[in-house]
Amino acid sequence: MNTKKILIFGTSYYPFVGGAEVTIKEITDRISDFKFDLITAKRKHNLPKFEKMGNVNVYRLGIGISVLDKFLLPFWGAFKAISLNRKNNYSYYWCMMVTFASGAAYIFNILKFWKPVPVVLTLQEGDSEDHFKNRWFGLINLSWKLALSRTSYLTVLSKYLEDRARKFGYKGKVKIVPNGVDINKFSKDISNEERYLLRQSFGAKNGDVVLVTASRLVLKNGVGDVIKALPKLPENVKFVVIGEGELKRELEELAGKLNVSKRVIFKNFVSHDKIPKYLKACDIFIRPSLSEGFGNSFIEAMAARLPVIATPVGGIVDFLTEGETGYFCKPQDPASIVVAINRILNDSGKDKIIENAYNKVKEKYDWNLIAGQMKNLFSNTYDK
Repeated sequence: MNTKKILIFGTSYYPFVGGAEVTIKEITDRISDFKFDLITAKRKHNLPKFEKMGNVNVYRLGIGISVLDKFLLPFWGAFKAISLNRKNNYSYYWCMMVTFASGAAYIFNILKFWKPVPVVLTLQEGDSEDHFKNRWFGLINLSWKLALSRTSYLTVLSKYLEDRARKFGYKGKVKIVPNGVDINKFSKDISNEERYLLRQSFGAKNGDVVLVTASRLVLKNGVGDVIKALPKLPENVKFVVIGEGELKRELEELAGKLNVSKRVIFKNFVSHDKIPKYLKACDIFIRPSLSEGFGNSFIEAMAARLPVIATPVGGIVDFLTEGETGYFCKPQDPASIVVAINRILNDSGKDKIIENAYNKVKEKYDWNLIAGQMKNLFSNTYDK
């Protein structure tokens, strides 16, 4: 039996880590009988042009200047794909989101129109409708329409993203394959000493309630709304913010203006391997998103047995049900955040909700299950 060979297109890859990068690694590490190559942007001059990482051969293209490498990736990537396909005769291309990298796969098929390689596109994007319409003068909308018209098979994280693809005119095959979580890693307990030391690093004292979010610091993730809620919550409620982004300074200034700077702890970048310990050291996970394609951070918190506060937007409603697996607040509504937090603090049924959420994640979102779904798709979608 011939080994399946798949060429992946991702604008970024490790050591740059986001939801898309975690998805690729977690799935490919679990499908050891396939050969995976990946084309990505170099972005930093000291990264090697080629590196084997887990079960993926990583080809980094560019000169090490992040913005330039991304912009040129569709063209450099297309020609690299021609070279690699000549040697490997890939069964299909796997594009992670509609990005600069996935553009390379579609350009390849235009250049090699007499023998195109089937494209499997995975949609993970959680940006708002306004973002799609207005960012880059509407070019994001256009790029989605062009990509979807040339996609052979579509996978999406949620029903919300399937509906969005249909609105853009996609009429082909689609399968909902959500992101997952490493249950063993996120459910593993930490020692009392380690929890104490982490909470001490947050400035948390005995009796304090520590909220936590793991979010890019951008408008859609609603971090500012949590900060605005703090003045209306007891003084012992602290807020740990894990992540970086363009709104960092603005959020720090907001905390200062509201006199809650000592209660908001910005931890900046934390490696994904350390996130489980941070979650275990906190009490409530919160991300009042304005939009969300799915939201890996939520199911990771559920696996860590934290009560979760979210908004009923996008793909979140696929896994979070009010009063069953979590708690809802309203988007852009700090007052509703206050209500949700107080509800958790006074909810005698909280432990049952936490356990329901953990069981749901274990049954539906374990990476082993997700990898199995993708392997089945890769095995049966196309055969050369």
